Amino acid sequence: MKRHFVVFLSPGTFVAESTTKEIESWNPELAKEMASEIQERHGATPYGFYFITRERRDDELDSKVVAKSGKFFLGGTVYTLEDIKAKNDPNDHILIINMECSGYSRVVINTNSWKWTQPLGDNDVVLQWP
Repeated sequence: MKRHFVVFLSPGTFVAESTTKEIESWNPELAKEMASEIQERHGATPYGFYFITRERRDDELDSKVVAKSGKFFLGGTVYTLEDIKAKNDPNDHILIINMECSGYSRVVINTNSWKWTQPLGDNDVVLQWP
């Protein structure tokens, strides 16, 4: 048995809140439609999502993740480490240190719910929203 899911990510207090829903295929347009129905604690709405595929054999009790997509961000602005440094904003001090120490060359800052900053990986996509 094989099933596809979309995992929605919303700003949380310390880490992202997540909601998982079954989906017929890895379809970003359908996931965008579904995202508008998700609301987490404190009114937070998704800043992005990713897809997983779970599978199990007939002789297995539980399924396991056999495939995972990159993240799809629901809008946002992409900044490089150089962009952040060039702003010369003292409020970005911790972000700069985190990017340098973690080896992140790009981040996406999303404000469609709460302001949320995440690393932008090579397989990640920033979608038009709304």
